[in-house]
Amino acid sequence: MRIVKTKEKSAKEQFLLRLGAFVLALCAGGLFLLLLGNNPFAVYATILSGAFRSKMAVQATIKIMIPLLIAALGVTLSFKMKFWNIGGEGQLIMGGVFASYFALFHSDLPAFLLFPLMFLAGLLGGGIWALIPAFFKVRFGTNETLFTLMLNYIALYIVAWLQEGPWRDPAANGFPKIASFEKSAVLPKVFGVQVGWIIALVLVVLVFVYLRYTKQGYEISVVGESRPTATYAGMNVQRIILRTMFLSGAIAGIAGMVQATGSDRTLTVGIAGGVGFTAIIVAWLARLNPMSSLVIAFLFAVLEKGSSVIQSEFGLSTDCADVLQGIILFFVLGCEFFVRYKFVRDHKQAAEGGAK
Repeated sequence: MRIVKTKEKSAKEQFLLRLGAFVLALCAGGLFLLLLGNNPFAVYATILSGAFRSKMAVQATIKIMIPLLIAALGVTLSFKMKFWNIGGEGQLIMGGVFASYFALFHSDLPAFLLFPLMFLAGLLGGGIWALIPAFFKVRFGTNETLFTLMLNYIALYIVAWLQEGPWRDPAANGFPKIASFEKSAVLPKVFGVQVGWIIALVLVVLVFVYLRYTKQGYEISVVGESRPTATYAGMNVQRIILRTMFLSGAIAGIAGMVQATGSDRTLTVGIAGGVGFTAIIVAWLARLNPMSSLVIAFLFAVLEKGSSVIQSEFGLSTDCADVLQGIILFFVLGCEFFVRYKFVRDHKQAAEGGAK
């Protein structure tokens, strides 16, 4: 057996392939649930109903979706350029750190000034954090995958240091935590959900227009296809990489600002909670299309919220719920391989093997 590249499949064929992968995922997940002694149909029905069974459940689902969608939009820009930014987690964290400074120490500012400052701080925090690996890439040719990945842990330990030291809440009786933000520094709610969902929808449109209809978006595509071609066409590849990575990190930083000042209402080491890594899967499944990312992020949020419900209703542990999510993701992501490749039998080698 060997792997060969197939001709480009039509949109209908790709849809049927992904639909088949999803059905197989449900079957494999159902087998796992049967082995645990549960009715798969009841569990799957609970996942769906758990995300929509009440107004509060819907709000919780949207709350999960907000940072995931924004972070996915961020990595979409860098991935479109084939700059493998695995640092969305760290960029999100640093956006939250920068925004938290104003929420903690300048909450007495009027709202019309405080909220824009927190927004800009989050944007700058994520953007600057993404510029570090971009600079080393264009200047020294470092591996951006490893560099951005390592920066995630540095960002995480910066938060741990802050809550253990400079920003520790004096009223916490020695417990290492950062104080909750004043009400004046918390993002307002619209329809019962923090205003971050509006920011996310605006960013979807902005990123879509930026990639599809602007000169800079076209430059990102050209650099992603072939850097030598971009250089030959007179494009400043280094400047494009730096600019795009700043924007990529800035959007992830906005996700951190929204999470810290809208949902968590404080800064903790769990501010990202794996969102930066899951955002990569969302962007990849959406084929780096911002509009599709909106749908995929919502489906992920439904799965996440529904999984928390089945833990309580069926007595499943958090590990079992994670395994179920992993099975579904394994099949859905695995089918992407078969969109472009297939396994074929090498008859010549098989004949030679038989002759021996």
